[in-house]
Amino acid sequence: MKLLTPYSTNGLDLANRIVMAPMTRLRSHGDGSPTTDVAEYYRQRAGAGLIVTEGIWPHSSGQSEAWVPGLATDAHAEAWSRVADAVHAEGGRIAAQIMHGGRKGHPRARIDGSVPAGPSAVPDGDVLHLIDGSKAAWPSPEAMSIERIEETVGQYAASARLAIAAGFDAVELHGANSYLIHQFLADNTNQREDRYGGSIAGRMRFALEVVDAVAAEIGAERTAIRLSPGNPQFSMVERDPAPLYRALVTELDRRGLLYLHLTDHDDYAALADLRPRFGGTVIANVGENRAPTTAAAAERALSDGHADLVSFGRSFIANPDLVDRIRDGLPLAPIREDGLYGRTAHGYTDYPRAGVLSACGDR
Repeated sequence: MKLLTPYSTNGLDLANRIVMAPMTRLRSHGDGSPTTDVAEYYRQRAGAGLIVTEGIWPHSSGQSEAWVPGLATDAHAEAWSRVADAVHAEGGRIAAQIMHGGRKGHPRARIDGSVPAGPSAVPDGDVLHLIDGSKAAWPSPEAMSIERIEETVGQYAASARLAIAAGFDAVELHGANSYLIHQFLADNTNQREDRYGGSIAGRMRFALEVVDAVAAEIGAERTAIRLSPGNPQFSMVERDPAPLYRALVTELDRRGLLYLHLTDHDDYAALADLRPRFGGTVIANVGENRAPTTAAAAERALSDGHADLVSFGRSFIANPDLVDRIRDGLPLAPIREDGLYGRTAHGYTDYPRAGVLSACGDR
């Protein structure tokens, strides 16, 4: 099975081609530092060739909802260093995903109480977790000024520097799934007529500025990006994504990045269309807005030449030993919904390996 064979890219040696996809789990302290359970959670899953962490905000003004962790201070970096060390002790590799919420946020969900801001004053329309445990709709955001955009680019670079100092092997920029970079790319969330909107070149300018700033800070060989062309999650609209993403991926290809993490969509076969335009490593995510990725689906993505690595999301939640289960042909355990976004180890680090009962009992 090709999925289980080693892979090397830009000096990053991976034991297999299985990537743990980033997934929000909401385990952080009041200051945004990850809890001690986070290190154990990722340590348990270090059998993946590469782990990409949950989205981490680069500045408190980019916190998308309560309990999403941050990487903006030395205290954050110290806490995350324990996560990176735990994964490395098991022989794994781990990238930090930097995720700015942009228009996604709420004053009562952020540690600094700030009002969200995005490319344009277009609200999200969904609901989010607040600090007091309740939920509320995302409010209408402010439109970012040029000065604030430039400041935010710098925040990404500063966070990336902290990530490498904390021991992460790489940084993945979240340019997908309705977060800030994606908001600049999409039709409905970017209604600007200045140099950050109004055309394909304008709409992709922010993404490229962030990539360039981060690459200048930590090196292109440690910089990666995730994109989800045509993804309609959280009311995003991209009526004809192909022209913009072809131009964007062509520009990204010139920058010698560590990898491109790319999701497919039923209405736009992004992997087939964009893979030929990127000469570096491509991680495919074929389960976005579909059934969870299976080993068979991952093998097809590799054999079709659409990717070099494949990311698995939901399957890793309940199966810390997912790689072993795939290798041995074992069934996968189901997710317990009650602990998905909890604040404790329940539903997080208490999933047993195959053939082992959880310390909390067999649920």
